[in-house]
Amino acid sequence: MLSFRYRLLAWSSFVGMFLVLLAGALVTKTGSGRGCGDDWPLCNGKFVPAYTLESLIEYSHRFVTGIVGILVVVTFWHTWRYLRHHREAVAYAGGTLLFTIVQALMGAAAVKWPQQPAVMALHFGISLLAVASSMLLVAWCYRVDQKQEPASSRQLPKLICIAAWGIWIYCYGVVYLGAYIRHTGTEGACMGWPLCNGQLIPYLSGASGIVFAHRVAAAVLLLLLAGLHILVRRAAIKNRRSDWKYGTVIALALTIAQIMSGGLLTATIADENAYLFASLLHNVLATLLFGVLTDIAIRSWKHRIH
Repeated sequence: MLSFRYRLLAWSSFVGMFLVLLAGALVTKTGSGRGCGDDWPLCNGKFVPAYTLESLIEYSHRFVTGIVGILVVVTFWHTWRYLRHHREAVAYAGGTLLFTIVQALMGAAAVKWPQQPAVMALHFGISLLAVASSMLLVAWCYRVDQKQEPASSRQLPKLICIAAWGIWIYCYGVVYLGAYIRHTGTEGACMGWPLCNGQLIPYLSGASGIVFAHRVAAAVLLLLLAGLHILVRRAAIKNRRSDWKYGTVIALALTIAQIMSGGLLTATIADENAYLFASLLHNVLATLLFGVLTDIAIRSWKHRIH
């Protein structure tokens, strides 16, 4: 049984990393990335900058990242000091720390030297990995407390492992493409939903082609997850393990919600406040989906038939 203090640390790191990711998305959507000029870690050369909305949003993001960074370091230290015999816990806490450092360095580089949209989209991707790692640590704590059976008693076919990891990589690509669209500011290139500019298949060049590709990729992800759910369900029935299918059901529900939130983005693009809410909701769902898929992929690897 893990201590309450450690479980609180794990949860704090996860919630904190989630807030950091959302704060970063808020900076992007409000165009506040240059709110502190070219200075880092100071803001416009000051520890407490003059008040503007852009500087407040950007500096708040840095402040939250710093506080959460301390939490992540403490969580890793506690894991290494008292739970190093649990290699999973060390890997998840270490992954959270590593990706947090990388994302902080990329954020500083983006301030000092403005980056291309493709690089800025990767910044969101690194944040996604940091949140997923912290989520895995929370899930590990839960399973340890529940004293679940060893992997040998819940084996899965190798095909499920291959499919789970393939879908995980594919999902990362879909999310990256969405982040790229956000950083290029081309969301309005495909008006209307589910049609794009009134067409089932629009011109596949330029910004409209990229946005349409993102929509199609999201639909394909839903189909792939449906196929994975069928495979997992069959294995669960065969081995009398109903708990296997819960993860894929959650992933399917999140993917459907993610697609619907994409439609909401298009519908609210003319309303600044509603659009900001829809964009943050879109990010929340994408983050949760990626975290769930990461857990599914790792569990499929642990429980695969050798």
